[in-house]
Amino acid sequence: MGAATFDFRGAHVIVTGGTSGIGRATAEAFLAAGANLVVTGTRASASDYESIPDGAVYRQLILSRPESIAAFADSLERVDILVNNAGNTMPQASFSEGVQVNLMAVYDLSTRLHARLAESRLPGGASVVNLASMMSFFGSPYFPAYGAAKAAIVQLTRTLAAAWAKDGIRVNAVAPGSVPTAMTAPYASDPAIREMVNSKTPMGRWAEPAEIAAPILFLCSTAASFVTGHTLVVDGGYSIID
Repeated sequence: MGAATFDFRGAHVIVTGGTSGIGRATAEAFLAAGANLVVTGTRASASDYESIPDGAVYRQLILSRPESIAAFADSLERVDILVNNAGNTMPQASFSEGVQVNLMAVYDLSTRLHARLAESRLPGGASVVNLASMMSFFGSPYFPAYGAAKAAIVQLTRTLAAAWAKDGIRVNAVAPGSVPTAMTAPYASDPAIREMVNSKTPMGRWAEPAEIAAPILFLCSTAASFVTGHTLVVDGGYSIID
């Protein structure tokens, strides 16, 4: 399988939730492309994790706490790219907490970093990439807050793209199909669910996290310098089958 190459030398990149899953794959891809990288997680320090991407700076960020978002944003001096990856399905959480973590926190962090993004001189412009979901488009009886928030992420992406284009900031989203991660482990490890997804996906399998990371880097690159307000579906064809 061929791999796309990108050059992000000199770029200052934030990947929220960059310690595992899609976030970690995205962080590793940016590091391989030469970026200066900050990753976030919910634990107090990097030493509380088995490992974080080699070369990344770790910062704690708890999306359910607005004061944590404010403190994190205030600690940053320069931002060229923001990847709003962190989130959680949280089936036992309240509806308001699910919307806070998966939607309100994305808006809060993005707007707090708007001024720094507007100062970017990155070729192709500064970028925000939000993580949407298949639940942005399909209903689920199990995750009402997550589904509602992820549907709103698509519209928030369009709204911020329209508002911030004049500031040289592009805002896009990626909607992954099924990916085996720590968050999806209960479903990925269930043979019946895994086969159900495989049978509905024309490519016949789940994605690897790196296959979601590459489109994220594309949207932040000069190759996508005229792309904004777009939600790129990366699902192996899952959404084209009725």
